[in-house]
Amino acid sequence: MSQPTAGNRQIEALLEFYQAAGVDCFVGETAVDWFQLSEQQAQQRARPAPSNPVPVSAAPVAQNFVAAPQTGQAPGQSRPQPAPAPSGTPAPAPAGAPAVVPDREIIAAARQKATSAASLDELRACLEAFDGCNLKLTAKSLVFADGNPSARLMLIGEAPGRDEDIQGKPFVGRSGQLLDRMLAAIGLDRSSVYIANAVPWRPPGNRTPTPQETEICKPFITRQIELVDPDVVVFLGAASAKTLLGVQDGIRKMRGHWMTYPLVNRSAAAVATYHPAYLLRSPLEKRLAWRDFLSIRERLGAS
Repeated sequence: MSQPTAGNRQIEALLEFYQAAGVDCFVGETAVDWFQLSEQQAQQRARPAPSNPVPVSAAPVAQNFVAAPQTGQAPGQSRPQPAPAPSGTPAPAPAGAPAVVPDREIIAAARQKATSAASLDELRACLEAFDGCNLKLTAKSLVFADGNPSARLMLIGEAPGRDEDIQGKPFVGRSGQLLDRMLAAIGLDRSSVYIANAVPWRPPGNRTPTPQETEICKPFITRQIELVDPDVVVFLGAASAKTLLGVQDGIRKMRGHWMTYPLVNRSAAAVATYHPAYLLRSPLEKRLAWRDFLSIRERLGAS
């Protein structure tokens, strides 16, 4: 059997992205303005029905629609179906779970629900029942946490990937395997650390979470850190550090510099380092990540 070429692997990766985004067919190359289309349909529904309605077979098919034969229709008749949204747009919500537009009320509701959780189990239940984040509509599972809730060291990434979405645990793919080796190098494993993500649902196609999605999920990860109450917090990548510390520096400038993270009654030591996924793409940077982990081991020994 011939080996797959680089072009074939790129096509497979693109198809996987489309599948994760909810695309199941391809029609045309022109983007569809769904807001304008919805407004036109609403205007048509508001108009009175004509005395001599146009037969279905004579009705024109709108541009960028596909005609799919329906069971029970006469030959030659078809009903137009909307084309899929272009790649990069949120996947359509499944029936019974309408998408929501993020606003201040939803963020306030997330903050209220997160604050009401008195334990990690209650916080997980709150996330499972929370419908204010549209990422939940496309993700297979909630990726809450892994490791020891009583650990002194907590590691926080940005968002789950494909493998994490399937297994429901953070950092279980290739980047997670590298993270395990990095922890083992300083004498730790998953039984002695606690791992979570700033966003607990996988974005479609592994895209970057939007600022609105991150802001909606922020009260939950903030409460999660408070309930774990670690001595040391490690941000894996700049995204989680920017979300929870409010800093704007890039990871190259930020990494290795110790900061403080405020808890309920005290502060935890905090540091940012390279995300394992970045280290897989840039292996030369592992030497700097190794320095960061040596510093983490030293801080744990001193605290």
